[in-house]
Amino acid sequence: MFLFCGRRCDRIKALYWEGDGFLLLYKRLEKGKFQWPRSSADLKQLTPHQYRWLMEGLVLEPKKSIKNVRGYTAV
Repeated sequence: MFLFCGRRCDRIKALYWEGDGFLLLYKRLEKGKFQWPRSSADLKQLTPHQYRWLMEGLVLEPKKSIKNVRGYTAV
C-alpha cells in the first residue's frame, strides 16, 4: 500500500494492489490533521497498528518521552 497526503494534511489517498489491479482509497478528517512526514528522512514503514492510528488521526509517536519516577522500577 502506498499512502499520499495533500498540503492541508486533512486528506489522505492510498493505492492498494489487489492482485489484478489497484484499489484507490480516500479519507478526509472532519477535524484535525494526519501526522505526515515533512522530509524523506522522516519516511518509515508502518505496522498495521500504526496504520490504523494514522487513519483515525492519532499521533504515531509522542513528542515528549515519559520520564522515570524515582523509586519505581518497571516489572
